[in-house]
This record gives sequence, C-alpha cells and structure tokens, in this order.
Amino acid sequence: MDDHFIEMRSLIKVYPPDTLALDRVDLDIREGEIHSVIGENGAGKSTLMKVLYGMIPTSSGEISFRGRRVRYASPREAVAAGIGMVHQEFMLVPSYTIYENVILGAEPVGRLGALRNAEARRRVRSLIDRYGLNLNIDDRVRDTSVGAQQKVEILKLLYRDVDVLIMDEPTAVLTPQETGELFRRLRDLNAAGKTIIFISHKLDEVLELSDTITVMRRGRRVTTTENRGLGKADLARAMVGRDVVFSVEKPPARCGDVVFEARGLSYVDAGGRQRLDKVSLAVRRGEIVGIAGVEGNGQFELVQLVTGLAPVQSGQVKICGRDVARASVIERRKLMCYVPQDRKASGSAQKMSLTDNSIMTHHRLNQQLESGWRALLSPGKSRRFAQNLVDTFGVLAPSVDAPISSLSGGNQQKVVVG
Repeated sequence: MDDHFIEMRSLIKVYPPDTLALDRVDLDIREGEIHSVIGENGAGKSTLMKVLYGMIPTSSGEISFRGRRVRYASPREAVAAGIGMVHQEFMLVPSYTIYENVILGAEPVGRLGALRNAEARRRVRSLIDRYGLNLNIDDRVRDTSVGAQQKVEILKLLYRDVDVLIMDEPTAVLTPQETGELFRRLRDLNAAGKTIIFISHKLDEVLELSDTITVMRRGRRVTTTENRGLGKADLARAMVGRDVVFSVEKPPARCGDVVFEARGLSYVDAGGRQRLDKVSLAVRRGEIVGIAGVEGNGQFELVQLVTGLAPVQSGQVKICGRDVARASVIERRKLMCYVPQDRKASGSAQKMSLTDNSIMTHHRLNQQLESGWRALLSPGKSRRFAQNLVDTFGVLAPSVDAPISSLSGGNQQKVVVG
C-alpha cells in the first residue's frame, strides 16, 4: 500500500467574489483504502474532490498523484490518469441504452474509424459480470431505477480503467436496500485494488464502510483518523465543534382539523401507463405525513397533481376545505408551498443571486417587497428579505448577492426551503 498515493498540500479555493471554500487543506489518500471525507453542508468536501477531479481549478496549492505533481485541466484528463468521480446528479443520457452511455466518449474504433462494437459489448458485459452489477446493457437508462443508474456511472469509470473512484454523497438518492448493495459493490471494488473516496455526512454509513476518515469544517481539514474504536459522538463533535445529542424525544402530535385532502386521484401518463389509481389521502393541521416507496411508484405524479404542475384527470384536491383541482399554480401558492426533488432543475435559477432566488416565489404575494412605484421591487427590501432567510436557516453564503450556484448543495437546499 502506497502511503503517498494521493497528496494534497495547502489547497485554497476562493469562489468569486470572496467565498473561501477551501482553506489550506492538506490531505493524504493511501492506495487501496476506503477513505471517507465527511462534514456539514458547506464544509468543502465536494469542492475538495472536484479540485482533485479537475472539475474546478484550485486558487493555490499542490496535488501529487503516484509521486508526480499534477494539475488536471478537466475531468477527461483526471479519468485518463486514473481518477474518476460519481456525482450526486448523474451524468447520463436518459434516452440512450446502458451500453451507449458506458462507451460514450470512449468508443473503441479500428484503423479505418469503424466502431469495434462487438469487442466493446463483450468488455462491458465482462465488467458487469466481474463486479456483480446486475445490469442489462440494452436497457434504456430512463427505464431503470436510480440504483441501477448509479451502477451505470460506476461502470463507466471501470470501463475507463480508473484506479480511484470518488463517490459524492452516493447514498442520498438510494433506498436502504440499494445502499446495502452499493456498499457490497464498493467492498468488491476495493478488494480488487480500487481506492475509494467516499463523501458523506451520514455517520453510521461512514463508520460501517471506511478504513480512514477525514473530517472537514468550514473549508478546513479538522482531523484524519483510522476507523478504529470511533463512535458517532466523536465524529459529530469534530464536524460541528461541540457535543451533539443524537436522541430526540418527540411528543405525540396534537393534530387539528383536516387541512389537506386528496380523493380518488388517478393519473395516466402520456405513454398510457397508470401512474396513480384512485389514491386518497388526508392530512390534519400539525401532522407530518410520510409517503414512502421505491422511486417510480407514483410519488412524483401525486405531487405534480397536488401542486398543479400536472392536470387532475379524475378525483379531488382540497386545501383548507377549498377544491383546488382546477386552480392555477399561483392560486395554490397562496395555500401551500412546494419543495421539488431536483433543486437545480426545478427549485432554483443557478445563474441568479441568492436574493433573486429567495424572492422568486414571494414577490407576487408579498407587498412588502414593492418599492414606492407599483409593480417595481425594492432592491433594498429584497436584500433584507434574503438576509432574513440566511439568518433564519443558517445559510452559509458570502453575501446575498452571490450566485446560488456558488453555495454547497445543502445550503442551496436551505434557500429553496426558505
């Protein structure tokens, strides 16, 4: 095992205008280990790995890989050198097959430029069998589960012969069963000689999987330690700088009248598939209702109907006793709010500022944001509104004028919720 396989020294990353995402980070990754990097939202763990992977440039500092100083200008260069990354948001073409996604950008061609298709298919199938990935290479990605799509991302890297796999919050989109299967696959890959870098803030998973654990806080490496005799309390204290209480007593809910009700909701999609079949649901004031199920079993369509983003074909939707099945989205916003599952595609405008994003769904409803001229927004009031959101939800941001894309995923989510 090479103790100096990957070395990072004094890495600094500053996002414009002055967000310090990495503050003189030193980190060593040993060859053949499973090394977890943990921290709160905005701790810098994903940024650190994106620098290693060539996705973003570092402001200063050095990286060495296999004893040589490197500075990858792109992920393509990093992959060619043997470092790959599986992102939280998958980089797949939904309409392509699994096989087409795997070889895309790395198609084997002969001397005359012809695709060596049979050879490539044999190699992809061989990798699937070797690592027990249980995939059909001719399935369309759009027809597969999230867990299967994650396997495709791993398969893409194996096809390119990487030696280091960076897994960025890989369990965030998985069911507990899929998480268990992922861990088995990662252990198999590790046993085959692959080095795994696992980014997470789920302490139980980190303790179960890791050989070594690095804790980051506010852009700095707090500690790196062997996973021997550690407990959740130790890691949590290092992550937040204080003792953390894990057991929370929740008193029984005192529920009031029914404030939301769905009756007999049915929905058939454009392809003729029955997504909802006479679904009924009631929620009382003060109640938290969880809707569980493997992705693709109607949860998304139910939310679309309730929020007005898809037409109600049959059934009723009532909020506070009012039937809103035919009401517009704007009318429904006066009675409810919606946090979408994809914060980047549906929950925010990535190129706009934190302020613009914070008022985006409020300015039609909140006259306090208006200036003295009707229909004009007050920049000062808008910025104060955004600052109140930052203070209330503990958003880590350099200023309310920073683009929301410069925030970590968790802090972006706080803005969407606010």
